[in-house]
Amino acid sequence: MLNIKTKNRLSIFIAISALSIIIIIFILKTLEDNVLYFYSPTDVEESNKMVFGDTIKVGGMVKNGSIKTNENEIKFIITDYKNEIIVSYKGTVPALFAEGKGVVAEGSLQDKKFFLAKRILAKHDENYMPPEIKESLEKNAK
Repeated sequence: MLNIKTKNRLSIFIAISALSIIIIIFILKTLEDNVLYFYSPTDVEESNKMVFGDTIKVGGMVKNGSIKTNENEIKFIITDYKNEIIVSYKGTVPALFAEGKGVVAEGSLQDKKFFLAKRILAKHDENYMPPEIKESLEKNAK
């Protein structure tokens, strides 16, 4: 049988533990939503787990000569120099978006070769390349 002092300490410990667990779950869930993980065209091609229609991010380099625009849509090809994905996007692209530059597109796969983008992210500096793209390009160039 526990005395009152022990019961109070145990209650405080349980309350602090429960609160800590809730805070940790909240932080991890928030970080999960903000992590910028993307698939390369080779990852998409080789994966059997891709669900068409789910929101994902695809990244790589914009293939030279692939940008085609009309009044309300832009189409281009993202490549990792091994595989390619055609991307269709309606909206304005970032100012740094250009051929031969790195890009990450957020949207959904229609099939393994066609991606419908909802948002386009371009790199912020001409000398910067995300480590994941750099690794993927170096691996596929060999």
